[in-house]
Amino acid sequence: MRSRNALRGMVSSLLLQFVTMVCGILLPRLFIGTYGSAVNGTAASITQFLGYIALFEAGVGGVVRAALYRPLAQNNLAAVSSILRATDRFFRRIACIFVLYAVVIGCVFPLFVRKDFDFLFTFLLVLIIALSTFSQYFFGMSRQVLLQADQKRYITSDLQILTVILNTALSVLLIRLHAPVHMVKLGTAVIYALRPIVLRVYVYRKYKPDPNAVPDTSAIAQRWDGFGHHTAYFLHTNTDVFVLTVFSGFVSSLQIADVSVYTVYYSIVSGVEKIVAAFSSGVEAAFGNMIAREETQTLQKNFAVYEYFSFTLTTLLFTCAGILLQPFIAVYTHGITDAQYARPAFGILLTLAEAVYCIRIPYNNVTLAAGHYRQTRNGAFIEAGINIVLSLVLVVPLGLEGVALATLAAMVFRTIQYAVYLSGQILHRSILYFFRRCAIAGLTAGLTVFIHHLLPASTPLNYLQWALYGIRTAAICGILLLASSLLFDRPALRVLWAIFKNSIKTRSACK
Repeated sequence: MRSRNALRGMVSSLLLQFVTMVCGILLPRLFIGTYGSAVNGTAASITQFLGYIALFEAGVGGVVRAALYRPLAQNNLAAVSSILRATDRFFRRIACIFVLYAVVIGCVFPLFVRKDFDFLFTFLLVLIIALSTFSQYFFGMSRQVLLQADQKRYITSDLQILTVILNTALSVLLIRLHAPVHMVKLGTAVIYALRPIVLRVYVYRKYKPDPNAVPDTSAIAQRWDGFGHHTAYFLHTNTDVFVLTVFSGFVSSLQIADVSVYTVYYSIVSGVEKIVAAFSSGVEAAFGNMIAREETQTLQKNFAVYEYFSFTLTTLLFTCAGILLQPFIAVYTHGITDAQYARPAFGILLTLAEAVYCIRIPYNNVTLAAGHYRQTRNGAFIEAGINIVLSLVLVVPLGLEGVALATLAAMVFRTIQYAVYLSGQILHRSILYFFRRCAIAGLTAGLTVFIHHLLPASTPLNYLQWALYGIRTAAICGILLLASSLLFDRPALRVLWAIFKNSIKTRSACK
């Protein structure tokens, strides 16, 4: 059951990320073509600024998931109801704070873009974009955490897939009709506001939590141990746009349109990162269940396979992304002249940063599944500090490339810190296993790039040519990865293949 739930969650999450990436690439191109890079950059900046309310979560989501693993494993619904009630209270307080925060942002943000848009235009855009976030905190966040802890992430993923498709269809229609940008964003806000309400109804009918349960505040009392981890992730996804937005008003070499350039690159690279993360969907809950049951040998065996698979997938996807990103950007932004989208150095740095982030996913997931928030929080604060300080120092001389370099440096530090901690404190093995995997991944990526440059060069002029170009690149990298697996990781490859076959048989039997 545990493996089947993990597989089902992985498949649903993978499909979600694929749909999100495709829609996330389609919509910005239509949006920029109709409303311009400045409007797209402004909308992206507003979304990021409103997202800063997530800092108030203080890491509650991860801490509550860890607290729910044991009562869910023991089928203790009374304890689950108590934890859920306390969590619900906490997130509703954040929703109330968010209302005030959104009004403040609506008043302050127009100052950053006053050269391009008037106050009312920006103020209304802020309030409209804020609607879906308020609904998420007020109705759905605690329910989402419960489903994730119970290895039912596929429920939230399936619901997100539906809303992403509906939003894309409605947005494309409105953009094609040249509707005002506020109407397009309002349609998005309404669709995404409905999702947490549906989620709340589902959880109520499925789990029947006791609405009168005494809130168990002990779970969220540990939120400050998770605050560092939450802050580091938050800054990983938000620092760059914040710095670029603020400095666009003071540095002559930066414009609000550069935020649009950043978001176009980031939407593609983060889409690849989310695909890698999708394969880990539900895995944290599975490892948390193993740790709760004290299945030490099972934990070690499964982590070795998980680590091998994650490294292999990260190497394949990000090596291809590094080679294919600029050709895709050239096709994607053809005809757009209001901003400079050809930024190869920036693309490489951003790709490397997200690749390093994906390398750390297995170490992060198992460490947090064990509930070791307090033991690893200082590293999270250091990562956040590296990201902020280097971004502020490098943004003026290097612009986009500077913030990407700062993110890369922070990612490298934190990934090594996680690997060292997990190896020594939870798995009790040598850190050399981690560096060995890094060396194999680096060698494979380097050989792929080398062989790629030996082949006849061609510049894709359309999406079909780019796809064929991508197939050739993926084939080269895939062959090299298979060869390295046969040479260095044959036992893990055999186990992974056996797990895959057993999962297929189990799914066939269930049908």
